[in-house]
Amino acid sequence: MNIALLANPTAGKGRKAGLLPEVVARLRAGGHTVDVVSAGTRDGMVEQGRQAVADGRTVVTMGGDGTVHLGLQAVAGTGAPFGIVPAGTGNDFAVRLGLPTDTLRAAEAIAAGTGTRGVDLARVTGADGTSAWFGAVLAAGFDAFVNERANRMRWPRGPQRYNLAIVAELLALRSRRYRMRLDGDESEFDSVLVAVGNTESYGGGFRIVPDADPTDGLLDVVVAEPLGRGTLMRLRPKVFKGTHVLDPRVSTHRARSVELAAEGVTAYADGERICPLPVTITCVPGALNLIG
Repeated sequence: MNIALLANPTAGKGRKAGLLPEVVARLRAGGHTVDVVSAGTRDGMVEQGRQAVADGRTVVTMGGDGTVHLGLQAVAGTGAPFGIVPAGTGNDFAVRLGLPTDTLRAAEAIAAGTGTRGVDLARVTGADGTSAWFGAVLAAGFDAFVNERANRMRWPRGPQRYNLAIVAELLALRSRRYRMRLDGDESEFDSVLVAVGNTESYGGGFRIVPDADPTDGLLDVVVAEPLGRGTLMRLRPKVFKGTHVLDPRVSTHRARSVELAAEGVTAYADGERICPLPVTITCVPGALNLIG
């Protein structure tokens, strides 16, 4: 393979940046050519990936879910082989696809050329013209508001910023009115949390849509009724086991296409800001040609 390695040295708080030379060495040990691609901007990284696909190269990402997300924008629907070398904090997409989570073992598996398999992806389009792919989960409720607030904060840096954002959003917690259409079946409801998943988890193991299967051609949707602060926080630990969906105040749905609208809500997918609602999310079977 002629590999374009999209590497993000800041993924996982930079803890694995020093492994980049060894990752390259292990990929090359399989007889492949490897060029490291880095760009100063996210758009630049996507463009580099798209150019690699146009040149007939294999795209491999080294980083976390955000880096994978950028790679998906380049390869989705093209048939180009795509590999993942996890080097982030959560690596939810790689984990749920059953890929090696150790950075160097993942590079070795790609180098071994174990073949490819088709994996579903979700495509989201916004009323503002935004179009993007995602592999894991789209958040359009409480967790999206936490991300939005944390991205606006300049202090503190690191995990503490998100902890403070969670506290602030809990204090501001209120339900919103949503309109949702699942394969044409429309409903309207108040909610504090709505998530649409192609795979089951986000945020480093929160199994928010525990039954999501990236090979079934369907999206899984979880909706939480209006909840108080205390109830919401008591439910959150259950998300690691996926047992929150057993609570009668949480409903689950499944569809090929999800249309979602609400005032003042911005959607996040794979932890990345997408666009304000309304959005249409469609499952595209086999859109990713995954190595391993």
